[in-house]
Amino acid sequence: MPPLPYYLGCPSWNEPAWRGSFYPGDLRPAETLGHYVRAFNAVEGNTTFYARPAPATLQRWADVMPETFRFCAKLPRDISHEGDLREQFDATRAFLDLLAPLGPRVAPLWLQLPAFFGPERLAELAAWLDAFSSRRIAVEVRHAAFFAKGEEERLLNRLLRERGVERICLDSRALFACTDDTPAVRHAQSRKPRIPVRPAALSDSPQIRFIGGPDLEANAVYLDPWLDKVAAWIERGLTPYVFLHTPDNHLAAAQAQRFHAALGQRLPGLPPLAYASLRHDAESAPAEQLDLL
Repeated sequence: MPPLPYYLGCPSWNEPAWRGSFYPGDLRPAETLGHYVRAFNAVEGNTTFYARPAPATLQRWADVMPETFRFCAKLPRDISHEGDLREQFDATRAFLDLLAPLGPRVAPLWLQLPAFFGPERLAELAAWLDAFSSRRIAVEVRHAAFFAKGEEERLLNRLLRERGVERICLDSRALFACTDDTPAVRHAQSRKPRIPVRPAALSDSPQIRFIGGPDLEANAVYLDPWLDKVAAWIERGLTPYVFLHTPDNHLAAAQAQRFHAALGQRLPGLPPLAYASLRHDAESAPAEQLDLL
């Protein structure tokens, strides 16, 4: 089967709620990654933000992941959230050494910056990016100034574009439009940032993180515009990365499969997912257009 012209995935592969739907009901936890990589060609490396995996764990992942698979490892939060980035070079190198068994699968490396990382710290970011310029990197920012469409945002985008670094776009509109008063929704809304959408393509690999609610039909009004955007990027020769979330991620795999099926309607000849046990009709809904930066 030909490879997909983009990368598609979920926040993780070890989701017990997927058993009996996306995964066989009797699947053992140790077997989930093997099934996941048969359907999707990428995953968010959220686990590395909170804790560094053991070397043996990374080797097991490398033994299962195809070389074409992409693990978007997040820099640990003690690197991205604590102190000056210019003081984190050694810690970053040690982290990259730890990830060495994954080889080219770690692409891009994700640097998620906290909301208190503002424009006055761009020199730090530039120095850190220059120190690791041999790596493919994507950066997520959350400070309000970087979403104000002013000079500070232009400086950030210019800094990233000049270095071939992508700006990760997080779209949480569907989550915050959700009125479900459930613990999963309340928890997600308390933890996810509510920031403007910035569908940037500053490099050849735009990065999209879509945070939806628990109702896939209700998510469509916010997700459908991304179908046209992603299709247009692919037609331009870019290689987008698209990651789908739901509040507790119980439906993240279903949301990703639904997205791919709908994208196939925009791109005739798009290869199907190699492994898909869930089927969802993809219906269009009127939606706003997204402006490319």
